[in-house]
Amino acid sequence: MPEKVQERLATDLGATVAQLMRHLRAASPQGELTPTQRSVISRIDTGGPATIAALARAELVRPQSMRLTVGALEERGILARSPHPTDGRQVVFALTDEGLRMLAAVRQAKQNWLAVAIANRLSTEEQQTLAAATVLIRRLMPE
Repeated sequence: MPEKVQERLATDLGATVAQLMRHLRAASPQGELTPTQRSVISRIDTGGPATIAALARAELVRPQSMRLTVGALEERGILARSPHPTDGRQVVFALTDEGLRMLAAVRQAKQNWLAVAIANRLSTEEQQTLAAATVLIRRLMPE
């Protein structure tokens, strides 16, 4: 059972990470994308082409909601549909070249913002402390 000090640290860490994520999203040139749209783009980038049903399950939303999300991304030229390789009744969605360029730009903008913030706001010693903290935070993640 965690003690009060661990509970407070967990609360502070969670709030700080959430605030960092908000700043990273704001730094990206694609700020007009919804969190679900960003998540779908990232999921397809890492997992490959996917059906509406698979994306809906992964994002814990209804297929109808995912159709709207994917439709908006398709309309913007970020995703493209193609026939499912084994089930002719389904389609899969993949990132287009424009989607890949947009994703790279978003990631680069986030990385640049964070690198500049680290360089400008933290001393060398604080940067070393942050590097050590990053290792510890990574250890908190399930394997």
